[in-house]
Amino acid sequence: MEKSEAIRDAATLILRRGDRVLMGRRGGRAVFMPSRLVFPGGAVDAVDLGADVPLTPLCRARLAVGSDCPPGAVAAAALRELTEETGQTLRHSAPLRFIFRAITPRGATRRYDARFFLADADDLATDPDRFGDADEELTELGWRRIDEAAQQNLPFPTRLALAEAAATPDPAGVPFLQSNEARITRIA
Repeated sequence: MEKSEAIRDAATLILRRGDRVLMGRRGGRAVFMPSRLVFPGGAVDAVDLGADVPLTPLCRARLAVGSDCPPGAVAAAALRELTEETGQTLRHSAPLRFIFRAITPRGATRRYDARFFLADADDLATDPDRFGDADEELTELGWRRIDEAAQQNLPFPTRLALAEAAATPDPAGVPFLQSNEARITRIA
C-alpha cells in the first residue's frame, strides 16, 4: 500500500447528548481507519472554502494558529460531514466549540490535520434518532455512552477527543497532538 506524506485539512464534529455522543463505524474496506469506531468527519473540500460559519473570535483565532485553511471552511467541513455521514443537521446558529486538534502520524496511508468540534444535540434541526438520510460511510450509527465508548478500541486521537468532549472546557487552550510527537501542546 502506497503511503502519502501530504497533509489535508480535516474536521470532525462530536455531537453530545447528555452522557452520550454520536459515533459510527467506518467500513472494513475504508483506506483510512477501517472498521474503527469514530465521530463523523472528513477532509475539507473545495465547497467548504467559501463558507463562513459563525464562530466566536477566540475559536477563529485558535483555528487559525499554524494553519492556512480559513477557520470558517474547517467548521463548514465539520457541518457538511455531519450531514453526509449521519443525516443530522445543526441549526445555523448552533455554537461550535473547537476542542481538539491532531495531525495524523508520518507513514500513515493518509494524513490529516484534523480539528475536532463539539456541539450539543439540543441544537439539531433534525430528529436526533433518525439516520435515514445518512450516506453509507458510517455504519452502526448511534448514541453511545461516553464511558462505554471509552472502553472500545478507539484510534488514539479519537480517544483523546472523546476525553475532551467529556471534560469541562479548559481555559488554557485546545490540546494539539502533532504527528509522531509524544507530547500534547496547547493552542492558547
